[in-house]
Amino acid sequence: MALVPWKPFDEFTTFRREMDRLWDRFFSERPALDMLEKGWEPTMDITETKSDLIVKAELPGIDPKEIDISLTGDTLTIKGEKQQEKEEKEENYYRIERSYGIFSRTIKLPMSVQNDRIKASYQHGVLKITLPKSEEAKQKQIKIKVE
Repeated sequence: MALVPWKPFDEFTTFRREMDRLWDRFFSERPALDMLEKGWEPTMDITETKSDLIVKAELPGIDPKEIDISLTGDTLTIKGEKQQEKEEKEENYYRIERSYGIFSRTIKLPMSVQNDRIKASYQHGVLKITLPKSEEAKQKQIKIKVE
């Protein structure tokens, strides 16, 4: 018969691991806690054409009049608020995943743009901002002579 040392914290470690798994599984089906605290951020696509920089942001359910767009130097900021719908007293909620509240998204532009020619449009929940490149930011094409 062999003597086995008693390790009282092994049981605690196993218990802690199981509790961590339980909490991870519980919160994986809900928005992350940090999202609940800081609000939400719209997803964005940034593309480049020969003459423009185009930013598209998903802002479904937001009145375009409630969206504030500002450009300071090379930093573009989009702010607004998504209002929560009126709560119905007869409904019992099983799950609430849609995000509400104030949002602010700031991005640094990769090049300088012409501030006076910026255009913004909003269609089907997508905000599209067209930022014309400044002349020095436009790429100059140089032809190479082959001899």
